[in-house]
Amino acid sequence: MMRVGITGGIGSGKSTACEIFAELGVPIYDCDREAKRLMNESAEVRSQLVEAFGQEVYINGELNRAYLAERVFGHEEQLAHLNAIVHPAVREDFISWCNSHEQEVYVMMESAILFDVGFDAEVDKTLAVVAPRELRIMRVCNRNNLTPEQVEERMAHQMSDDELHARADYTMVNISLDYLRSDVEAMDKILRREAARR
Repeated sequence: MMRVGITGGIGSGKSTACEIFAELGVPIYDCDREAKRLMNESAEVRSQLVEAFGQEVYINGELNRAYLAERVFGHEEQLAHLNAIVHPAVREDFISWCNSHEQEVYVMMESAILFDVGFDAEVDKTLAVVAPRELRIMRVCNRNNLTPEQVEERMAHQMSDDELHARADYTMVNISLDYLRSDVEAMDKILRREAARR
């Protein structure tokens, strides 16, 4: 079974690409979603978060996301502490998830921060989804009701498309849904051939 990491900046269409891969029968591990689950369900993660950020980090047994965001936003050291708790837990969970999908031809790890946090070390191949800057800004403005300036501020904290393209094994340019769908279908064939050769 081959492991493929898929990444892309805000508005690139990474999640849409993953939906199409999933339609083709590819199991997807969504790092963001699983991190949220682990922060709520993992006893070890919960105890570490309480130790680091206080009892207020949970309300009625549920993660107090607003409180946690307030604690880490703009505080590099606190954010690093949070990441040091959550990222290793996600990595371990992904490995366990892969073990339960051994019969698959290939699986995907979806992560916006694949290269930033070293998750690329857990996969065999990497795929970046990129899109023209103006198109990305327009998509996010329409989707999240943000101003172009707010979107650009978020983009400034992410790897550029050029850097993602340079680091990834494969790159897909997402101009429109129709093109993306045909590109994903073509990439699926490439990845299945690659996995068969392993």
